[in-house]
Amino acid sequence: MALPSHVVKNGHADISLDSGHARLNQLGYKQELKRDLSVLSNFAFSFSIISVLTGITTLYNTGLNYGGPVSIIYGWLIVCVFTMIVALSMAEICSSYPTSGGLYYWSAKLAGPGWAPFASWITGWFNIVGQWAVTTSVDYSLAQLVQVIILLSTGGKNGGGYEASKYVVIALHGGILVLHGIMNSLPISLLSFLGQLAAIWNFLGVFVLMILIPSVSTERASANFVFTNFNTDNGAGINSRPYIFLIGLLMSQYTLTGYDASAHMTEETKDADKNGPKGIISAVGISIIVGLGYILGISFAVTDIPYLLSEDNDAGGYAIAEIFYLAFKKRYGHGLGGIICLVIVAVAIFFCGMSSITSNSRMAYAFSRDGAMPLSSLWHKVNKQEVPVNAVWLSVFISFCMALTSLGSIVAFEAMVSIATIGLYIAYALPIFFRVTLARKRFVRGPFNLGGYGIIVGWIAVLWVVTISVLFSLPVSYPITIQTLNYTPVAVGILLIVIVLYWLVSARFWFKGPVTNIQN
Repeated sequence: MALPSHVVKNGHADISLDSGHARLNQLGYKQELKRDLSVLSNFAFSFSIISVLTGITTLYNTGLNYGGPVSIIYGWLIVCVFTMIVALSMAEICSSYPTSGGLYYWSAKLAGPGWAPFASWITGWFNIVGQWAVTTSVDYSLAQLVQVIILLSTGGKNGGGYEASKYVVIALHGGILVLHGIMNSLPISLLSFLGQLAAIWNFLGVFVLMILIPSVSTERASANFVFTNFNTDNGAGINSRPYIFLIGLLMSQYTLTGYDASAHMTEETKDADKNGPKGIISAVGISIIVGLGYILGISFAVTDIPYLLSEDNDAGGYAIAEIFYLAFKKRYGHGLGGIICLVIVAVAIFFCGMSSITSNSRMAYAFSRDGAMPLSSLWHKVNKQEVPVNAVWLSVFISFCMALTSLGSIVAFEAMVSIATIGLYIAYALPIFFRVTLARKRFVRGPFNLGGYGIIVGWIAVLWVVTISVLFSLPVSYPITIQTLNYTPVAVGILLIVIVLYWLVSARFWFKGPVTNIQN
């Protein structure tokens, strides 16, 4: 039977430790990172990574193309319900195991001694590769948005504006990553402040834009259009409405990812066995509300879907940029206000990328602490400020390398979005699956738990992840050619094969799962 979280292994209470610190010691780990984050700061990192301004803005074109307003609004509601179910299951497990390793540590403990090494291995690699893909897609989307802002600021596509080449965009991406690396090398107290600032910016930015854009627009969509219009004119050869609707869910599901950051920050969070779960649930819950507001506000400014998606408009086919630009241009004769609105979004995406690197580095730190990564001894070192700075720059480097695929094929790069979504959600689902199967009778609940509902909630979460993994692997265009192939199943399949082969050929002989660093 597990000890209460405030009791250490020798059976004596230690009032100098908060519950998260004591629980970490009980699980066999030293406190190496500075435990300085409040529940607000923990929430802020997940909320900033979810960043509805980032996900919705980046993939709004996908939503418009596959179903339009109906797919965007009702798809958001459906995805939100199931995402909260996944978050609740994760929060329950986080409460029992508040460590930076998060998901892969959970899998090891829940799968049992026999399966622990392989369970933690596959979960950890899906988690960290999914996180790197998130950082890659977020910072690359920011580089693309900066390019659009420059284009509109210099006259737009139809006014001789400057259109950056793919090499300029990748250079912007690299510069953004370097800035994020520098910011994540700061002490956790400063990073905590930036994380809270990011959360405030995302929250207020949504309210400013959802009110401002429809208010400024001289032409507004009717409520009937917003809530009932279904766009089947996707130019992709797909006519089935259910199929179109399901593909359109990607926008919502991609947006609602990354909230495992709260778990990865638990070794730096006070009373983490309570505040880690609070961070996960509150980040998802508040994102659901503000995201719906942003979607509705923007959708009431949509009147001509084909024009917004056309590469011949001033924003070069970037739908939300064109919506913002046109709203101000039609009312005031120029689009400066729309460009400023895009800058608000760009800052939110910048903060999202910053927080994503934070989460990446903590995962790399924990995974290497247990010897799972090449050169592990290098990545789990911390500096004098107790920051895993080597893991920070590793995440920067890998995210830049992943973005280089855009130079060869933008279609292949776009698979990063799906890898980020599916890869992360597979990592989310694995410990939940072990919790409702192998650990069904021996799981010891933490301060936050779902009581008797834990099993049914867990099964729904697992089935949802299976569903979206299939959906986002389906063809998105017909006929299927090399140019139109959905590379997601190829990319995820290759990742799975590499992980399993690495295990069979090498790792199974030396990787034993999470390794404690407190001597009994």
